[in-house]
This record gives sequence, C-alpha cells and structure tokens, in this order.
Amino acid sequence: MEKMTEYLRPTYFIDSDSPVVINISKKITENLNDIIEKAKAIFYWTRDQIKYNPYESFSSRQKNYKASKIIQAGKGWCVQKACVLAALARSINIPSKLHFADIKNYKISGKLKEIMGTNLFVFHGYTELFLNGKWIKATPAFNVELSKKYNYIPAEFDGINDIVLPKTTINGEKFIEYVNDRGSYSDLPFKKMFKILHQYYEFV
Repeated sequence: MEKMTEYLRPTYFIDSDSPVVINISKKITENLNDIIEKAKAIFYWTRDQIKYNPYESFSSRQKNYKASKIIQAGKGWCVQKACVLAALARSINIPSKLHFADIKNYKISGKLKEIMGTNLFVFHGYTELFLNGKWIKATPAFNVELSKKYNYIPAEFDGINDIVLPKTTINGEKFIEYVNDRGSYSDLPFKKMFKILHQYYEFV
C-alpha cells in the first residue's frame, strides 16, 4: 500500500491547515458522513465557486498559488483550482495530489490565443483524490456557467470514475486533446512549472 503521509500533510501551496481552507471544507461537508459524498461536495464547490479565469492568473508570485489565497480571490486558472481542491481534500483527511499534462484546446477564444500565441496549454493541472483504495482524477477547471455558455460538457464527478476534460463539446466539435503527461506531485512544483512556462510563452 502506498504511504499516504505526504498526500495528507499541509504544504506552502496546499495549505490544508489554513483556517480559510478548514472553515470552507467544514461548511461544505458539515451534513455529510460518507467520504465519497464529501469528495463530491468539495469538487463541485471548487468547480463552481472558484471561477475559471485564465486572463489574470498567470502570476509568478508564489503566494497567489496558496489554496487559501485562491479561495479568498474566488478565481483562478486550472493549476490554482487544482491546489484548492487538493487542500480541501486534505483538510478532511482525503489524500490528494496534483497531476499535470499538456493539452490542446481547440475551442480557445481568439483573445486568449492571441495572448498565448498557441492553443497548447502547458502544465494544465488537475487533482487526484485517493478514494476507496485508488487514485481518482478530478478536474474542476471549468465552472458550470462557463461550460453552459460555450457548450462545454460540464465535468461531473461521482467519486468513483476519473473525470478529465472532454474530447468534444456538447455539439460534437473537437475540444480537448491530451498530448503529454507530466506526472503527479504531492505539492505544486512551482519553480519547475514556471521554468517550463517561460520556455513556451513570451507573456509569462
């Protein structure tokens, strides 16, 4: 059995011991006893209450990637939202880790593609939760309002099956392609991530 200690401890970025994180997780799960139901509750809270915002969030300031700070801001890009979900999970004793991959978004907005110069998102982040003896992928990036606005298929998490970004939109148009897996980490590899981001994007 894999040792879970490192996936339960608080870190600088996954600050599951922060009062901000603890208070939110208690509020979300206060009437729930089943661990799967708790996992689903924190997933949907992260998905919908932390609004996806790729325009203002590529900050290179480390404090902006602390889960507690992101919760207070109420917005973030995929990596930041993954940190929030991981912290909420650890605060209720669910082991969690961060996973990263490079993806192509074929429905990227013109504005964002102009900024990035590509539809390739390097170091896309999501969370893995250890439930019922196995790691489950949980991707809370796009809040439900955003999904409905652009005809994305909303991410629905049942605590049993992996949920990643869909290959197509509701209309069947090509949407997300996973092109490179960058592995999982017990904490945000901040310096490594930004070193790689600088290699791909001029604006970072």
